[in-house]
Amino acid sequence: MSFKPISPVSPCPALPGTGLLLVEGRDAAAFLQAQSMNDVASLAEGHWHWNGLLTAKGRVIALFALARTGPEAFVLVAPDTSAAELKAHLQRFVFRSKLTLRDEHGLVAAAQAGAGGDAGNTLAGDEHGAIGLDLSGEGGARRLWLLPAGHPALAAEDPATTAAWRLADLAHGLPRLSPGQREAWTPQMLSLGRLNAFSLKKGCYPGQEIVARTHYLGQAKRGLQRLSAPGPLVEGAAVAGPDGQELGRLASVASAGDRHEALAVLPVGAEPGALLAAGQPVQALPLLEGLAR
Repeated sequence: MSFKPISPVSPCPALPGTGLLLVEGRDAAAFLQAQSMNDVASLAEGHWHWNGLLTAKGRVIALFALARTGPEAFVLVAPDTSAAELKAHLQRFVFRSKLTLRDEHGLVAAAQAGAGGDAGNTLAGDEHGAIGLDLSGEGGARRLWLLPAGHPALAAEDPATTAAWRLADLAHGLPRLSPGQREAWTPQMLSLGRLNAFSLKKGCYPGQEIVARTHYLGQAKRGLQRLSAPGPLVEGAAVAGPDGQELGRLASVASAGDRHEALAVLPVGAEPGALLAAGQPVQALPLLEGLAR
């Protein structure tokens, strides 16, 4: 197995709300290639990439990291979608495919800040069954671990770690989609091209026609803008210009300490200027690079 030999350093607090679904079997790769928006066929064993599921109208249902842990084995790591939900969605399309979907497997998602930056999209691992994904970027080094429940590095959830982790995701342009934001946005509206999270060349998958048409006809008129505010922001709130006209909406929000940020879907190329969201002024910030895989 081509995992990078790295062990997690204790403590690694559990990250609540992260769905982990194992997809295993002879037809696992072909099945995921047909159902997800990125090119699974090009994903080598021991590596991972960003991926997701779309509706037939090209709207994002779930965004996840897809790790190929073996020639016929994958793990979907979804920050905001439960494994049960992923399994229920995918199970409808299995038909006669030779594969299993496992949402009960004893793995727990956990955070390690200050470690990473050395693996890119190569998976890390240790003799205790840990699987590590390097999520480092301009904002600093960090690694997401999938740890067996009894792993010595696994620690209880820490709310401060969870909040900082979510804030780092948003700062790097990784949308965190709650149920209220699912099926609301296309991959281009969420600027998922920055993360190399969808393919335009791999062939058919649900929503592929809409994604391709938007790209090749140059119709991606909206994309992500990172915003900061003096106080907590409200997901789904309208973002208005100085004249009070609505320009877009907040797709994801995060707060950690006195930092309050959001990802808004706004017109591409427009000068942000003075903006208001949820009744308070917001300031445009650059999206941090380095999270593409």
